[in-house]
Amino acid sequence: MRNAECGMRNAEKSYPTNSMNQAMQKIIDLQRYPIDKPDSTKYKDLVKRCQNDLRENGMFSLDGFMFSDVAEKAASSLEQKFISESFKHEREHNIYFKKEIPDIKADHDVQTRFSTSNYTLCGDQVTDTPMDQLYRSSAFAQFLGASLNKSVLYPMDDALAGLNVMSYAENQQLNWHFDRSEFTTTLLLQAPESGGEFIYRKNLRSDNDPNYEGVAKLIRGEDEQVTQLQLHPGTLNVFKGKNTAHRVNATRGKRTRVITVFCYYETPGAKFTDEEN
Repeated sequence: MRNAECGMRNAEKSYPTNSMNQAMQKIIDLQRYPIDKPDSTKYKDLVKRCQNDLRENGMFSLDGFMFSDVAEKAASSLEQKFISESFKHEREHNIYFKKEIPDIKADHDVQTRFSTSNYTLCGDQVTDTPMDQLYRSSAFAQFLGASLNKSVLYPMDDALAGLNVMSYAENQQLNWHFDRSEFTTTLLLQAPESGGEFIYRKNLRSDNDPNYEGVAKLIRGEDEQVTQLQLHPGTLNVFKGKNTAHRVNATRGKRTRVITVFCYYETPGAKFTDEEN
């Protein structure tokens, strides 16, 4: 998926730190997550906790990062846009999002095809929303960079790609895949009536070992290290999607699952090509 393909690149400059404005204070629970106070002990403890969770679990989740009522209101405000303006993204794919896997037999389990379906709104369709305000916040980017041990992160200079909001209606799902980027950052806005669980298997492969047999075992449903996580509205989730296989169970019921995906780079001015967009 396009938003899962954005990478991170090196930069030498430091990210500017700006205090959170009054509007942001109404969006983020700064008492629990003081990302506006990078010099405070509580901030440093939070960053350390996120780093530890990433190292041990392959992800960190901050429940209630965005106030749940703000998240749910944002999802409701986009309901009509999803009906009239969104792009219905349906595709058949293997776990690698590749047409073929060299030197692997066609009947190998890693070649298994899956179905993924969702509705997508791009960044230029969700301006002036809490998600857009958060994406443009230098304090948020600085916090993510510190948690990810990155010296700097910048939002993309791309009206379509930097920020996407996705909706999963009944029976729609995001199926097994690896991301092309090192890390993936999401924020859940609305949970479905049932289903929509985030399923993942951390460190299933490495940059040096594709672990095809381990991937095949996962696809056959034989991997006992698979973990399931139910996210709540307002939860910020950051995970190592490049080597962690993951999927989202099909949504059940009339209420859609709505989630925001943020894409950052380590260099300013990043854009996708016209073909990618």
